[in-house]
Amino acid sequence: MTTASPPPALLGTQPMPARRARRRSWSGWLFIGPFMAVFAIVFMAPIAYSIWLSFFRNQLVGGNRFVGLANYSQALQDSQFWSALLRVSLFLAVQVPVMLLIALLVALALDSGRLYGKSFFRISIFLPYAVPAVVASLMWGFMYGTRFGLVGNINSALGINLPNPLSPDLILASIGNIVTWEFIGYNMLIFYSALSVIPKSIYEAAEIDGASQFRLITAIKVPAIRGALVVATIFSVIGSFQLFNEPSILQSLAPNSISTYFTPNLYAYSLSFSGQQYNYSATVAIIMGVITMVIAYAVQLRGMRKES
Repeated sequence: MTTASPPPALLGTQPMPARRARRRSWSGWLFIGPFMAVFAIVFMAPIAYSIWLSFFRNQLVGGNRFVGLANYSQALQDSQFWSALLRVSLFLAVQVPVMLLIALLVALALDSGRLYGKSFFRISIFLPYAVPAVVASLMWGFMYGTRFGLVGNINSALGINLPNPLSPDLILASIGNIVTWEFIGYNMLIFYSALSVIPKSIYEAAEIDGASQFRLITAIKVPAIRGALVVATIFSVIGSFQLFNEPSILQSLAPNSISTYFTPNLYAYSLSFSGQQYNYSATVAIIMGVITMVIAYAVQLRGMRKES
């Protein structure tokens, strides 16, 4: 009587499909390995180093010592940090809705099909986004000047006295104008791309039912691009909390209006490069990163809840 031979797995060999699956898994890691290495070096390593710095403090006696959460406690009691945070929060609450609303209206106008020269307007509105933030800040700073810029020329030509855009009362609005000018085209392109993929048959069916253009916008177009609206809002929230280039460039033109703690990022930069307080600067940066992440995640959750 003959006995059946044991299966290949009992003989120490794996079935061919299992070996192929393992080979495929290793092939996948080989493809994403370079990206993961760059991601770890460029993104994860600086964050880990900043967190490590935030737990230390450079003291006159003893040098760089571990202080635990003392830097975080100091930051939460720092009036300059709270002043900077409230300022960018006000900037976010006013500038972001205005910018997104204008970008949405422009995208709807381009998508309506009733605008002549659509390609020209699309390129013209997007063009400011191609201008570097430093160049845009210098350009607008020159126009804001009351002695040498456009505002000063208007005052001299018309014999009037326009408000100084670089004054302490108007500087935040002036920066908001620069940021809005820069990013309307970027957000418009996001909205316009989302509008372009809506099936035209939906519009035809709505027009047969007698829907007006306003009804098409409120009932079809805006709900259809809600995902794009959420994405643009998240990007704008992150950008507002990272506000740095514009106030940093305008600081030399309006030193009495823009302090070293005008925004949290500018405050962290001043602490690090002017005050040599690297540990405390890292702490401010980590706190702002956490706040930005929480608010952006809350915006995402709210947008997803509305979609469901």
